[in-house]
Amino acid sequence: MSTRIYARYLIETPYPVERAAQVMAGEQSSGTFTRLANETDALREAHGAVVENIETLDAGNTPSLPMRADLAPQGHTRFQRALVELSWPLENLGPSLPNLVSTVAGNLFELKEFSAVKLLDIDLPNAFTDVYPGPQFGTDGTRRLTGIHNGPLIGTIIKPSVGLSPAETADMVKQLVAGGIDFIKDDELQANGPHNPLRARVDAIMPIINAHAERTGKKVMYAFNISGDIDEMRAQHDYVVAAGGTCVMVAVNSVGLAGVAHLRRHCQVALHGHRAGWGMLSRSPHLGMAFTAYHKLWRLAGVDHIHVNGLRNKFSEEDDSVITSARACQTPMFKSPAAGYQIMPVFSSGQSAAQVVDTYQALGNSDLIYCCGGGIMAHPGGIAGGVASLRQAWQAAMTDIPLATYARDHHELAQAMETFNI
Repeated sequence: MSTRIYARYLIETPYPVERAAQVMAGEQSSGTFTRLANETDALREAHGAVVENIETLDAGNTPSLPMRADLAPQGHTRFQRALVELSWPLENLGPSLPNLVSTVAGNLFELKEFSAVKLLDIDLPNAFTDVYPGPQFGTDGTRRLTGIHNGPLIGTIIKPSVGLSPAETADMVKQLVAGGIDFIKDDELQANGPHNPLRARVDAIMPIINAHAERTGKKVMYAFNISGDIDEMRAQHDYVVAAGGTCVMVAVNSVGLAGVAHLRRHCQVALHGHRAGWGMLSRSPHLGMAFTAYHKLWRLAGVDHIHVNGLRNKFSEEDDSVITSARACQTPMFKSPAAGYQIMPVFSSGQSAAQVVDTYQALGNSDLIYCCGGGIMAHPGGIAGGVASLRQAWQAAMTDIPLATYARDHHELAQAMETFNI
């Protein structure tokens, strides 16, 4: 069983690739810009990062990222790109998420040898599972909590993001619950603001959800945004649980790995991860981190769901990237006998019945949360019509019936197809 940590990168450098890779390995382990007296051969052998593989790619005439002119070697004419894999002994840091990030995504992005560095993926030894229990509920547990055993969870986000009072939020929830929704979440911008405090929101919303569950047997999952300081998050989590809630949400980049991991150990309900701020890590192809690496950190920390955007979304992400991210969430992270740590991808950002067939065909399953705003609210049949149209679209997709054919006997889907130009 491996006791090494592996990381793969896309790099670009005006230096010889082998030299640049060795500099990266040294900087992120035992080395510095010059050999030190106590950096013995034995120490380097035991603790130095190893360049496991280099795959040379294409080259360009200009750097992909801004680079001081005096940093490039004299006479260079090309900026060479390559895929590089490094590995580290677990003994360097132990199974620690914060120190893992410092190791695989620390100062290397600033090294003078590079005009581009992007972390693409990480593979971790099973020792991490001894320290981080990972998702408590994941896909199967989320289905148990909601009672939705087949098809996606149809969800939505409270909008406007901010400005509503607790009573106004509760009025919207009442309409959504009556309309048949499975999942509702706070916006990432609405946590515990003075105009809509978390506890007042819980007090206004949970009686509606609980009463609906008493009448129908279906308990809608509401992801209350408890993002805050660690002690605050624990207290807000406890308040949600005491009121009968089944989910809390955190903006993972804002509260950090240590915050999520601490909350997970205390958590009794599903932990919904919002990746607000993700674009600053991902949007450049030349800098930052790919989702394949990024989401593994949060799976270990313990989220049960995480956002992946959606097809033809309102942001900049390409459809192939969205599906790759969703598949990654559903792929086991560790080899047996350790747990797989699979989590539920959350599709959102401009979704409606229009993307359902393509989403199902590309992903190959319906183990996801499918959040729609306008795709529900803008339906001519109102909230109930919007929710019904989405269920009908997913049923058609999962049974391989063309939407137009299915819509002949399903009025809400027919209305959605006309409204959203499907």
